[in-house]
Amino acid sequence: MGLNKILPTNPGDGKTSYANNSSFQNVVISKTWDLVDKTLRNMWEKGGFSDYCYNMVDLGCASGPNSLSVVTHFINTIQDLRKNGNDSPEFRLFLNDLPENDFNSLFKLVENFNDGKEVVCQSRSGCFIYGLPGSFYSRLFPRKSLHFAYSSNSLHWLSQVPRELKSENKENIYISITSPREVIDAYAQQYKRDLSTFLRMRGEEMVPGGRMVLTFIGRRFEDPTSKEESGHFTMLAHTLLEMVVQGLLEKDDLYSFNVPIYIPCQEEVDYIINDEGSFKIDKIATFPVRWDANELVDELPFDKNRSGKLVADCIRAFMEPMLVSHFGKLINCDDLFKKYAERVGEHLSKEKSEYNMLSISLTMR
Repeated sequence: MGLNKILPTNPGDGKTSYANNSSFQNVVISKTWDLVDKTLRNMWEKGGFSDYCYNMVDLGCASGPNSLSVVTHFINTIQDLRKNGNDSPEFRLFLNDLPENDFNSLFKLVENFNDGKEVVCQSRSGCFIYGLPGSFYSRLFPRKSLHFAYSSNSLHWLSQVPRELKSENKENIYISITSPREVIDAYAQQYKRDLSTFLRMRGEEMVPGGRMVLTFIGRRFEDPTSKEESGHFTMLAHTLLEMVVQGLLEKDDLYSFNVPIYIPCQEEVDYIINDEGSFKIDKIATFPVRWDANELVDELPFDKNRSGKLVADCIRAFMEPMLVSHFGKLINCDDLFKKYAERVGEHLSKEKSEYNMLSISLTMR
């Protein structure tokens, strides 16, 4: 089964859906607005909105209210920039994700947002919103037609599990301190191929001077085995191993399971962008976000059970399709993520854990 079938997040609006368990992603998105606004303002000042129709895309939009917060912010920012304009252009805003993404739920949200009736609907303020299924590791637009691209919480996903892994990673599901060197190298090489492909595809699609703002998880340290960067995956691997020991899962299935994610350090990202050559880096910002970040409860006193469940529900929302596809009917995700929540809660009660987010503004050369 291809990754297109197993990477999409949990659909719908149920209790385990991505739509109801993506508060962490929303916190990350909210922290990117300053860089987005500065990038759009710079384009406006340089005449970057001079085309009759201006094309923008949210790459890896997923489903749920976060996608609408991106739409709303773009429209509001553009409205502010256009106040003093004369012949203001119209805008196409594309919402992109893999074909198996829950676009139906997303379109319903867009309909409510616009009071519209069609899947491809006209928004207020001369902005037309479209769904765009497809991998962002492939071409999505005609040549020299895209003006601005945005992506948040997506570019740490690989196009595939590195083929070289097989079962060499044993009880790990991602890079860990016990991972052999060939596993680390396989992940790093796959990431280099994928990010280079992403940049080359966007480079073919973008108009000269087009801009991108990309935000994804990055490592603080050069050492990819640091527990600071992959601790949540290590704990999930330990939870899966516990189920193997209990006879609930097969050991061979665990040994052959690896997550198609890579968390790069800033130096790797710099090198790949400069080596590929389609874009120049205007600004890189880094900021921490707690594992259990949630705008609704962040002001409440710490509670290990609540924090553990917040993290587990977030991880489940995007990991469950992959786990079910790999382990089949043997895996009980309710049991797995209950145990995982307990493990994460205990960890967070002893030490503060944060993701290091990279946010990059790029200009097409």
